[in-house]
Amino acid sequence: MAGSRQPHHHRQLYNSRNRSLARRVIGLFGPYKLPVAGIGLLIVVNAVLGVVNPVLVKEVFDSALFPADGELNLMLLWLLAGLMAAIAAAGGVLNIVQTYMTSKVGQDVTGDLQEAVYAHLLGMSLNFLARTRTGEMQSRVSHDINGIEPVVTNTLADSIANAAALIAVVVAMVFISWEFTLVAMAILPVFFLLTRWVGRKRREVMTSAQNSMAQVTAATEETLSLSGILLAKLFGRQHDELHHFRRHNEELSRFAVRQQMIAQSFYTAASVFLTISPALVYLLAGYLIFMGGTGAATAGTIIAFTALQAQLYRPVERLLQVSVELQTSVALFERIFGYLDLEQEIVDAPGAVALERDKVRGEVVFDSVRVSSRSYHGSDGELRGLNQSRLWALDGVSFRIKPGQMAAFVGPSGAGKTSIAALVPRLYDVTHGSVSIDGLDVRRIRLADLSAAVGFVTQESFLLQTTIEDNLRYAKPTATHDEVVAAAEAAYIHDRITELPAGYATLVGERGFGLSIGERQRLSIARTLLHEPRILILDEATSALDTASERMLQAALMPLVRGRTTLVIAHRLSTILAADVIFVIEEGRVKEYGTHEDLLGH
Repeated sequence: MAGSRQPHHHRQLYNSRNRSLARRVIGLFGPYKLPVAGIGLLIVVNAVLGVVNPVLVKEVFDSALFPADGELNLMLLWLLAGLMAAIAAAGGVLNIVQTYMTSKVGQDVTGDLQEAVYAHLLGMSLNFLARTRTGEMQSRVSHDINGIEPVVTNTLADSIANAAALIAVVVAMVFISWEFTLVAMAILPVFFLLTRWVGRKRREVMTSAQNSMAQVTAATEETLSLSGILLAKLFGRQHDELHHFRRHNEELSRFAVRQQMIAQSFYTAASVFLTISPALVYLLAGYLIFMGGTGAATAGTIIAFTALQAQLYRPVERLLQVSVELQTSVALFERIFGYLDLEQEIVDAPGAVALERDKVRGEVVFDSVRVSSRSYHGSDGELRGLNQSRLWALDGVSFRIKPGQMAAFVGPSGAGKTSIAALVPRLYDVTHGSVSIDGLDVRRIRLADLSAAVGFVTQESFLLQTTIEDNLRYAKPTATHDEVVAAAEAAYIHDRITELPAGYATLVGERGFGLSIGERQRLSIARTLLHEPRILILDEATSALDTASERMLQAALMPLVRGRTTLVIAHRLSTILAADVIFVIEEGRVKEYGTHEDLLGH
């Protein structure tokens, strides 16, 4: 009994989900109500114009060419022919206008959706980004939305246009001959059954194909990046990477072939059915003529009806094709809306307060902070070092850093140092307890103001593939060239920049590959100087440098640290010595703290 009810239950869930999805898709057109209304009006006018000429054909044959009295009515023929030409020209012009408006609205809707997904991903927490492959996100922003672009640009408008055309044609057919109309319509149910089957199959294949596409995109993004290619070359894995790519690509090709074969099978069957129907009309016409003479089915009636019949099956065939495309696109819409439905964990709280950067004193207080290890995804090093059986990445961490102090955090990998640093600018949120700046819980501060107040220099400096000046100005788009140069001089990188052939206009390679680690770090420091934060976080900023580069980088850090509250995560003694207070972190807790001399005395 239960087994027999289960498919019906799934069908109910599927239909409910599709109705909800349809409402969301229709909602995308909300901002464009006026153009959509204009398109609807054009569609109705075009549908009416489309059936006028076949109706006029009946009059051409029965009243002008072969009237009942047998005399050619040349004047009426000229009038009807001119009217038919004018209607055809008007329909062509309206089609051009309709195509433009439809394409414009469709592109705007697609652009809005792409922007919405991109903006939503930008607002996602590092937890999500750490567990999601970049290629997967790129696939949804580009491939999935590009996949639905024909649907929102053409398919939806086509479905309305063909539905209107179908109604107009059926009305005209009934007007000409209800007997012929019954024959023409009798075969239509077969198409609807065929459409349901084809749509379901194509949707299944499309879902698998898009998942496979995401795998190919992710593999390409990872292995064709500079770091990925370098890794493959160093370990001689080019052949293996090619094998993996070929396997994913062949799978994608199989899905593409299956899609084409399903579609072609449908269109072939449709063509066969559509060819049979006119033949049935001719047989009925012959029978009517035999039974009632020529008056029962005139030549004009037969010719006009077969012309309308051709117009009937065009919108029917297109509607069936649209139905298949819409069912296929459901998989794409589900993937896109699936991303939009993801909750953004780090957002402005209701009534978030402003924090004026110029008035920030820089007091940082952790009060009984706990962060669950299950929800935390830290840096690679911290993940590798983290004991996965530990319940808390941070467990009851409390301390106070006074305005202008430099606080150093030391301890083994995975101890929780980076977790502490990431909580200050709200890259993550605490599970319990609070982190505050000048007495304000960071969760109550507007994110834009928090970003303006806190500067972060990481171990790996990320540089954009643009000019050096644009990389520096990223922190302050309104900065003048003189301000950029001043920041570079303070970071001891100006002389090196001027040695480059294009100076500040030099294009930086992927992730700054054309520069040394020390040069990239000094550019990162110069960028942070332009940002002018009141609180500075240095996360292993010198750990990857040799001694000479480290000394130069520490000199560059001096103007950045001066007068700012600074949190330093470091292993090297040279960095720790300058700290006002040192916190020793072990297994997510503050084991001890004090000055360097205090800790040596323990």
